[in-house]
Amino acid sequence: MAATVCNVFFRALRLAAAPIALLATVLPLGGCSFDLGSWAPNNERLPSPLEQKPTGSISGQSVSDAQGYAMRGQALAKSGKTEEALVEFDRALALDPYNIQALYGRGLIYQGEKQHEQAIADFTAANGLSPQRLEPLLARATSYLALDKAKEAASDLDEAVQADPSSAQAWAARGVTYERLGDKAKASTSYGRALALRPKDEAARSGLARTGG
Repeated sequence: MAATVCNVFFRALRLAAAPIALLATVLPLGGCSFDLGSWAPNNERLPSPLEQKPTGSISGQSVSDAQGYAMRGQALAKSGKTEEALVEFDRALALDPYNIQALYGRGLIYQGEKQHEQAIADFTAANGLSPQRLEPLLARATSYLALDKAKEAASDLDEAVQADPSSAQAWAARGVTYERLGDKAKASTSYGRALALRPKDEAARSGLARTGG
C-alpha cells in the first residue's frame, strides 16, 4: 500500500470500463486534495450533528483527540503510509464517528484497495455531515463508476457541479459519465464546461468532439 493518496484516488478510476478509464486523464493528479481542514476556518473541526446524540455522549476531549488522530492519518496518507493512516482514521472514528476528515480519508484508502462498498459508506457519511461539498461527491462517484453504477455516479456529479461550478474535474467526470450512459447532450455540455475552465484539457476536447460539440 505504498501509493500516494492521489494515486489511490485515481487508481480506482481505472477500474471501470471505457470510456470511464478516461477519467484518469481528465482529472489531473494535482487536483486531488486529501486535507479537508480548509473546509472550516482555522482548521477547526467541521460542525456535526452532535446535538442529535444524547448530551455528553461524546466529550470535548474525545473530539479533540479524534481530530489529532485524523490529522496524523492525513499526514501518513500523504506520505504513502496508508496502512498506518487507516489505523489513525479508525482511532479517530472510534472516538468521534462524525469526524469528516477521518471518514473521507478512510474512504479514499478503501477506494484504493477496491473496497468500494465501504468507501461509498464513508463518503456518504462525510457528505451527510457537510452537504454540497465537492470532494465526497466526486469520490463517491468514482466508486460508483468502479461498481458499474453510472446512474448513481451521474446523480453525484450533478450535485458536484452545483456545489462547485468552477470545478473542471467535476465537469469532465460528468461528461465521461453521461457519455457512458449514452446521453450525448449532457456529456457534450459537461465537456464544454470543463474545457472552458481548463482550455488545455485535451481529454475534454476529445470528449467534446466525440459527443458532437
